[in-house]
Amino acid sequence: MTTNTTIGNNGATVSQTLLDTMNGSNGASSATGSTGGTGGTSPADLQNTFLQLLVAQLKNQDPTNPMDSSQMTSQLAQISTVQGIGQLNTSLSSLAAQLTAGQQSQAALLIGSSVLTPGSSIAVASGKANAFGVTLANDVSDLQVVVKNSAGTIVNTIDLGKQSAGTIPVGWTPTDSAGNTLPDGTYTITATGTINGQPATATTLTSSTVESVVTQTSGAAGLVLSNGSTVDLTSIAAIL
Repeated sequence: MTTNTTIGNNGATVSQTLLDTMNGSNGASSATGSTGGTGGTSPADLQNTFLQLLVAQLKNQDPTNPMDSSQMTSQLAQISTVQGIGQLNTSLSSLAAQLTAGQQSQAALLIGSSVLTPGSSIAVASGKANAFGVTLANDVSDLQVVVKNSAGTIVNTIDLGKQSAGTIPVGWTPTDSAGNTLPDGTYTITATGTINGQPATATTLTSSTVESVVTQTSGAAGLVLSNGSTVDLTSIAAIL
């Protein structure tokens, strides 16, 4: 049931729905949004609501005790704020659409390129291994990459020594710790770094080819890789 509120000493009333909308009542927003009446939640509707309430106050104010001019100024400022927020939201939406389109174009340029992305599996075939790498959050005094076979047995440990923070591509001839050529297959790599004897964060990267570009549910561009995974454009650590 709709209730009314008296404004001024003349007995004039204003819809409670109108007042609730001005006060940010969720119930009023739902009710007015469903009926299409005064007091919608769009910037234009809110601006109209502000104006209606202001006009009602001016019409029904007590001549012997008029509304404080500071209150009027405050309400006018609120109208401008609502309008400004609406315009800002429109501008941001337009900018986001432009950025997404630009990201899609940039991603398309990577099709056919070999890239390094977070991963731990490398393939060995005919005495050659896929390129891989490591990303470091900090400078390390020593960096090692441990290679394990499909049975989980360590077959080699690659000592890369002192390294600076960032992405380090690694070229490696697939041999075991004795220098023997490793058989074809899939191997797992893990990286460990140390800073003055303390462990440091190290993330392994594996190479794959960008096959296509898709739009993900978030709207961002996704790269479909030859290893079957789909990654964000921001996941590319290096382009080989």
